Amino acid sequence: MSSATAEAQTVEQVVRSQLSRALGGVRGMLEAAVPTAVFTVLFVTTHQLRTAVIVSVVCTAVLLVVRLVQRSSPQYVLNALVGIGVGALFAYRAARGGGSAGDQALAYFLPGLLYNAGYAVVMTATILVRWPLVGFMVGSVTGDPTAWHEDRAVVRLCSRLTWLLVLPCLLRVVVQGPVYLAGRNGWWDSGTAVAVLGTSKLVMGWPLQVAALAAMVWLLGRNSTPVSPTEAAAIERDLSNS
Repeated sequence: MSSATAEAQTVEQVVRSQLSRALGGVRGMLEAAVPTAVFTVLFVTTHQLRTAVIVSVVCTAVLLVVRLVQRSSPQYVLNALVGIGVGALFAYRAARGGGSAGDQALAYFLPGLLYNAGYAVVMTATILVRWPLVGFMVGSVTGDPTAWHEDRAVVRLCSRLTWLLVLPCLLRVVVQGPVYLAGRNGWWDSGTAVAVLGTSKLVMGWPLQVAALAAMVWLLGRNSTPVSPTEAAAIERDLSNS
């Protein structure tokens, strides 16, 4: 048992340390967000797909090299690379179909919208069936990804945390979905729609995620679910084998 967990007096303290590992901390979140933000800014401002892809990939490669040199996990850098690749693929398909620069930019935003909508549906479903997604995030750093479900207090806490992750996804779909449809169907000029989507993607991307994580930190910082030393040790065995 680690000294930090041995001193834990609440479920929140035990889970908070494990959740921090699963999310990758501030550095992991930055690595996942920065390359995507670079791609979005360049694509929206220059309408040059190739330039945006090259610069964002170079940015990702630099972050990846730093990780490899430091012999630490490149997971979050690779996640960003996948996101850029999928968006670029949709944009290239629009270009091959004869779409304008505006059409290409709109196509780039479509995977993100679909991802947020699908993610929100899946996360909400996990809460409703009492297997909240955050619990699996915690379990992913252990040898047993489902052991956390045996403790009702942990399940309740993970449900609340999962709701905080659902909210940003729902807000993005509610705000960006109508803008995408307006540009796609000609209700708005595609250039205007792209500008609004690009701005909202940046504003509702990293800042909104930080706000959600800040709310998670606040919730975990309340330390309102006491556990006995015996229960803390049991949770430690389930959650701290990584």
